[in-house]
Amino acid sequence: MQHSQTHLRSRPISAGNLRAFEAVARHLNFRAASEEMALTQSAVSRQIQSLEEEVGVSLFLRHTRAVELTSAGAQLLLAVSNALPRIDGAVRQIRQSAGRKSVSLTTFASFASMWLIPRLEQFQRDNPDIDIRIDASDASLDLDIADVDLALRYGPTANMPANALRLFGEQLTPVVSPWLLKSSAPLKQPADLAQFALIEAGDAHRTHLEWLTWRRWFDEHQQSKLVPRRWLYFNYAYQMVQAALTGQGVVLARLPMVAEALANGELIEPLPKLRMESPHAYFLIVGPRSAQRPEIREFCAWLKEQAKATRLAIGEVPDPDTVDNID
Repeated sequence: MQHSQTHLRSRPISAGNLRAFEAVARHLNFRAASEEMALTQSAVSRQIQSLEEEVGVSLFLRHTRAVELTSAGAQLLLAVSNALPRIDGAVRQIRQSAGRKSVSLTTFASFASMWLIPRLEQFQRDNPDIDIRIDASDASLDLDIADVDLALRYGPTANMPANALRLFGEQLTPVVSPWLLKSSAPLKQPADLAQFALIEAGDAHRTHLEWLTWRRWFDEHQQSKLVPRRWLYFNYAYQMVQAALTGQGVVLARLPMVAEALANGELIEPLPKLRMESPHAYFLIVGPRSAQRPEIREFCAWLKEQAKATRLAIGEVPDPDTVDNID
């Protein structure tokens, strides 16, 4: 389909045909798009033709058994792919506000398992009318378009957006089960670690998490030649800590993640004066469409109280980047 410049329109297009366009562009197949939308293939084809008439240019190149986007189609798809999820998210929030209150958040799996979920019982008890949905994934979601209210993220301050609230920093320290110490050699100085199995992330040396490795801790404490009895490697921080809890070795733990286990005696920090600073910290980010909802403000206030307790537990001095409100 070719359109002359005389067919170009200056008024905004109607939005009704954009879902059909997005489906066809995603599948590059009219039949697959029509099945997804529960429409006939001819109905979808008419919607695309109508949209092309309104835009004034062809959006697809039609071949015998396939279609492909034109440059104009690719440009429109970029805008539609961002706009439709935002519209859908807004509609979902409107529907939710007419019924139960809810808070949805995204964070990485280990933080959800080790820090957030153990504390949630208190919030649920105090706020029985607020539903909580947690998306525990290592993938970062865009709060501008995702159907998520909050993000709890981990990284250097320089990588965080301007509205990120710093919750607490991080130190790394060896921790071990108390009953393993009772049945093993003493652990009173760094060299004693050679008598133990050491636990760490299997991919830490190949990723951006190199600062979490035992090798870095060895170098900082003049133990660069230390060789442990054996190594135990896991994919996630909560797996490593679980192995330490069951007496399988010593883990170089993220202090905020194990503060509760240290406080209740499930784990012991045998070398408390040899903590190592991490370049990363933990942050709260509030989605722009969610900040003014009362349940979001309530949950954020609770999160800040929990973060304050964690800072006290790990002995972190007040940080100038940490503020007392999210306004």
